[in-house]
Amino acid sequence: MSGQREAFHRRQRVFRWVVLLVVMTFFALPLLSMLDFTTQGPGGNGRTLDTWRTLADFSEISLEYPALKEGLLASLGLAAITVVVMLLLLVPTMTWVRLRLPGLSRTVEFICLLPLTVPAIVLVVGLTPVYAWVYYLLGSSTLWLGLAYVILVLPYAYRSIDAGLRSIDVRTLAEAARSLGAGWGTVMWRIILPNLRSAVLSASFLSVALVLGEFTVANLFSKKNLQVAMYELGKSDAKISVAVGLASLVFVALILFAMSFVGSAPAGSSPFSRLRRRKEPTP
Repeated sequence: MSGQREAFHRRQRVFRWVVLLVVMTFFALPLLSMLDFTTQGPGGNGRTLDTWRTLADFSEISLEYPALKEGLLASLGLAAITVVVMLLLLVPTMTWVRLRLPGLSRTVEFICLLPLTVPAIVLVVGLTPVYAWVYYLLGSSTLWLGLAYVILVLPYAYRSIDAGLRSIDVRTLAEAARSLGAGWGTVMWRIILPNLRSAVLSASFLSVALVLGEFTVANLFSKKNLQVAMYELGKSDAKISVAVGLASLVFVALILFAMSFVGSAPAGSSPFSRLRRRKEPTP
């Protein structure tokens, strides 16, 4: 029996490695093709790194490709705004619903997951009257797209934060902190948020990845973010456009890969656990 189990586990390991190699090949081939295209010399002869040297020189990019600089800065600003608004909206709301209004948890979940069923073109049509007033009252900055991006990231951020809230006893932590005299602001900032560190970072990384890769909403609203700038640049300088696309793909892949390592602080390092240790009598 032990020999059969060992043979089964060996076949399972081989199958896993085969699946992993097939998946890695499927994703790596387009990236290698992009790298091959950006390193081709004039007329397709030889190899050169001129495209990547140009991309690494931010001053040259600013002079030669101002639209690319504008799109990159806009996407970075949109990523920051989206993450901040999303966290301010979801973390207190979901915590309060779990503590005081558990009957509304299904309603909040339905609202947060609803954007998954709405195509981007329908979302843009619905938001056009809203943005007409926003542009009229507050200006037509590209950064206002962050409000639409918050809607787009809600389903992914909700699932991440909901998993974090399910993994801790929010009610016990909140009641213990309140019994020690902490206000609700202190409870959220020093008790709940540190225990949700991994979930919050995962939601933030997913939001950044989505914002950096978003094209449809920005293009339909005639705004310039990184993806729109790459699309326009591809008409005049395809190599630079493909190089920027490859760099952004690698960056997003690294962000998603980093999600598996976030929030790995040692057990007992949260503020509440330190507070509890201070309260324990010394033997």
